[in-house]
Amino acid sequence: MKHLLIVYHSQSGKTAAMAHAVRRGAMHPDIESVEVRMRAVADAGPLDLLWCDAVIFATPENFGYMAGAMKDFFDRTFYPCQGRLEGVPCAVVVGAGNDGTGALGALRRIVRGFPLNEAQEPIICRGQIDENVIARCEALGTTMAAGLEIGVF
Repeated sequence: MKHLLIVYHSQSGKTAAMAHAVRRGAMHPDIESVEVRMRAVADAGPLDLLWCDAVIFATPENFGYMAGAMKDFFDRTFYPCQGRLEGVPCAVVVGAGNDGTGALGALRRIVRGFPLNEAQEPIICRGQIDENVIARCEALGTTMAAGLEIGVF
């Protein structure tokens, strides 16, 4: 059994909706040997990261940066996980109020520091969430879970 972790933060509900769509995709009925764990950043910690074979981070963009709660998660998990996650595949989802590039850039710097392997193109939702964004998030979840199941990642 492989393990996929989704760590998210949301205040307005937009990023939570995106994370739930990722989870729905990852739990596609054709994917049988991947366990999915979804955690709010406040409830996630080093043991969750050490449990997973792949991880998806979902954060809103706040003031042109990732959410402070997501940064806190990385601060709490970096040293306990240092040197133990090298090459773990990851993906990023950003619910942006602006263009999302600041949040994405900050997340990418941290991901490289663990070092994780960004395995999928990020999804940035600028403005209102719509059916297209939800479909893309579901596809991301399905792709990550299927990739784990068949050993692509």
